[in-house]
Amino acid sequence: MRTEPPFAHGTAQMVAVLLVNLGTPDEPTPGALRRYLRQFLSDARVVEIPRLIWWLILNLIILRVRPAKSAAKYKTIWTAEGSPLLAIGKKQAQGLQEALQKSGHNIHVALAMRYGNPSIDHVMHNLRANAVDRVLVLPLFPQYAAATTASIYDAVANWLRPVRNVPELRFVKHYHDHPAYISALVKNIQAHWALHGRPDFLAGDRLVMSFHGVPQQVLDRGDPYHCECHKTARLVAQSLDLDRNYYLVTFQSRFGRAQWLQPYTDKTVEALAKAKTKRIDMICPGFLADCLETLEEIKQEVRETFIHAGGQQFLYIPCLNDSADLVQALLEVVQMHTAGWPVSAFSAQQQTERQQALSASRVRAIEMGAQR
Repeated sequence: MRTEPPFAHGTAQMVAVLLVNLGTPDEPTPGALRRYLRQFLSDARVVEIPRLIWWLILNLIILRVRPAKSAAKYKTIWTAEGSPLLAIGKKQAQGLQEALQKSGHNIHVALAMRYGNPSIDHVMHNLRANAVDRVLVLPLFPQYAAATTASIYDAVANWLRPVRNVPELRFVKHYHDHPAYISALVKNIQAHWALHGRPDFLAGDRLVMSFHGVPQQVLDRGDPYHCECHKTARLVAQSLDLDRNYYLVTFQSRFGRAQWLQPYTDKTVEALAKAKTKRIDMICPGFLADCLETLEEIKQEVRETFIHAGGQQFLYIPCLNDSADLVQALLEVVQMHTAGWPVSAFSAQQQTERQQALSASRVRAIEMGAQR
């Protein structure tokens, strides 16, 4: 059993939200990338190939070639704050923490990475050391996939195995169709169009929604990821009142020779350019924070593909990042999944007074509406 702080009767037990994203290397160097890729690509949820065969491929080929190439790509997006994914993740956690406090919720927010640092093991250990006895695990992946969401579940479960006094856990599976998440995406696109002008869809311009790809066999084996991506895109398009012909759903970041979910983002963009499409606006709804796959792969590589093939204007719409709309969406997801837990920062009397004030406010709103 893991060494734990002694249980103290009468100690107030805390509630925490554990935000988890995929992960990032500690620095943009081949050595750091080798450590990160070894952990990431050793996960059986990520690569579903017989272990012995994959061990040979990973250690004899991939980890000898890919770290240097990946490090060079990370250097193009690295900031003074370090990895964009981690820097934005910290801001997301801080924004959610402040929103919970303003809403009267006594909930601590922590950030962890499935691969790399801060690790799930390290953050969960710190939460338990600080009297956290209820944890809501909130993956920063709106669409469920075994390679992402389920892998986070595995990591939390592995941390629990040697724990004697396990905390009460709740786990958010997905929120791909949550109204606040869809609204945040829609507002993000609308703000982009307010700044750059709406595409001329009648002239052939297109909105492309690019999601991270997974192997086709994942869909064949029953993973709902593909369906959830399409539902997100459909709900966003409906809210924007877009004709089905004006937007496309594509999948990026494929790896290896196997068939992945199609259509592929890069191939689609190239075909659009050759078909005389002048402008593409691209958003990546499945990524809540800009990272290598959006800033380097989409904003640089895919843009170059489009321009090189004859396209004129490629506009990348940033991820939701730490925007107020994303924080609101996360807040609503947390409120829904912590229902019934002792999360209020108010006393019983304060809660009653607050509820009465809210009720009186609603009554006044109704009366004003009736007077109009």
